[in-house]
Amino acid sequence: MLLFLRDVLIILIVAILVSFLIKTFLVRSFYIPSASMEQTLHIDDRIIVNQLTPSVFPLGHGDVVVFRDPGGWLPPSEPVAQPPLTAAIDWVLSIVGLSASDSNDHLIKRIIGLPGDEVACCNPLGQMTVNGVPLEEPYITLPAGTTKVSDVDFDVTVPEGYLWVMGDNRYNSRDSRYNTDKPGNGFVPIDNVVGRAMLVSWPVSRWAWLDNYPEVFRDVETAGASAAPALPRTASSGG
Repeated sequence: MLLFLRDVLIILIVAILVSFLIKTFLVRSFYIPSASMEQTLHIDDRIIVNQLTPSVFPLGHGDVVVFRDPGGWLPPSEPVAQPPLTAAIDWVLSIVGLSASDSNDHLIKRIIGLPGDEVACCNPLGQMTVNGVPLEEPYITLPAGTTKVSDVDFDVTVPEGYLWVMGDNRYNSRDSRYNTDKPGNGFVPIDNVVGRAMLVSWPVSRWAWLDNYPEVFRDVETAGASAAPALPRTASSGG
């Protein structure tokens, strides 16, 4: 009996260790706390994030990425009191990557501009353009009767080492457009990217791979980091 219990304990320890290593270096689970990515992602959806991007695999246009707050994008959050048992379970799940107690300290958006890109909005048809190429964006949510894909006009060039990101729920997303007065002038440092969101894992009824819509960006040519300014510059915005 003791030998059996020992073997079970060893198996559990090894399983937790392997899960911890996977969570640390490969994949991680996050939950969605806001509506900024609807209808792609809903509040309380659970997603699986590939942490090998961008350290091993490159980032691309249209990728949905989780990143640490560049500074001031999120309001200060107060710790939520949990019953001791719930807190203990959540801690164990976070160790193996099945829970993310720090989801409220991260953001999730879609990459629209890579280093060197000129990203502008809006053209006479109300479309976003990247390097002069108008985008047909099937993933966005707009208010009824609205065709302009952003209520804020801007024209920016993405600096080396940074990204321009936007939420799919365009009129309900505090993304790069609204943080030009914050550190980085609305651009997200690539070093802040935790990984690329791959799939919705929960609830089961919403299980789906997250598309980066390569056809939307097929004609977009990245200008290249050498053409980008060394430091972020503030976006010009208007009504």
